[in-house]
Amino acid sequence: MIESILNALAEPAMLLDAAGRVAVANPAAQDRLGVWVVGRSYVSVLRQPSLLQPVEEAFAEGKPGVTRFVHSTGAVETLFEVTVSPIPVPDGRRQVLLVFRDLSEARAGESMRRDFVGNVSHELKTPLTAIMGFIETLQGPAREDPKGRDRFLALMAQETARMNRLVSDLLSLSRLEGQSRKRPTDRIDMAALVSETIGMLRPGAEADAVEIRFDAPASAQVIGDRDQLVQIVSNLIENAIKYGAHPGIVSLSLLHIDREPVLRGPAWRLTVSDTGPGIPPEHVPRLTERFYRVDTGRSRTQGGTGLGLAIVKHIVNRHRGRLRIESVEGQGTEVTVILPAS
Repeated sequence: MIESILNALAEPAMLLDAAGRVAVANPAAQDRLGVWVVGRSYVSVLRQPSLLQPVEEAFAEGKPGVTRFVHSTGAVETLFEVTVSPIPVPDGRRQVLLVFRDLSEARAGESMRRDFVGNVSHELKTPLTAIMGFIETLQGPAREDPKGRDRFLALMAQETARMNRLVSDLLSLSRLEGQSRKRPTDRIDMAALVSETIGMLRPGAEADAVEIRFDAPASAQVIGDRDQLVQIVSNLIENAIKYGAHPGIVSLSLLHIDREPVLRGPAWRLTVSDTGPGIPPEHVPRLTERFYRVDTGRSRTQGGTGLGLAIVKHIVNRHRGRLRIESVEGQGTEVTVILPAS
């Protein structure tokens, strides 16, 4: 009976018999700790003093407890919170039930939140410190200097705009996380949407001596959220313009795929490529992390918040699509977004 109950638990659980051996280890426990644990003494299975002591107290005194246990496979360490529960048996002795709760995901989440708060604080502190310095200068040495006043006001406007972009991107991320489980339902023509977005961005590209080229069929129907798809396209084009070659070319293409293996159905593949210096390979896997920048100084100078590709990744995930980034140093960068066809 108890074996059936333990096998139904999603969390790893073990029952130690009165002799201190593992009488039952449910599938989750065998998967995490190994199938070899069944029939072994708890001393050889658990080993760590922080867990051995509560188990000994449960056997000797019938005392329940809660402790922590770190299981290592060599490459990965898993932190468990272990509930130790003594169970009386008819002959006056005790069995002990151990239930393991994985804390690694919660700990990783706490670490991500700390890092996120630290990054946001740093990103906001930098422009705020600059603005405070400009204000002090305007109140002091530059009070009667019209040229200096105009220059400092322009710099303050630039830093304020940067903070506004950062807050806007943070709000976008927050909204996306709230919508992640809700799939879009509108029918969108990606070919028309990309063409319209290119039209909005072309003047800025031409000012940077960048030519935008687009190859697509007359229509490309997907199910999506129009505003979010515009965010994807504009973000990828702006990145290609900012970090590509000047003068240079940004090429876009839309290609229909009869069957995309990962999506298990027809799809549209949007590719955005530039002719810039490319990205070192060690940076490519981290480009969609929040606030991650290959060149921090250059990104900030050009108005980047470090959140653009994180937003793109969230939008693609919401649309049940796929995102791929490839880059070769000296040859440019190519970003591919695959979306299910309607």
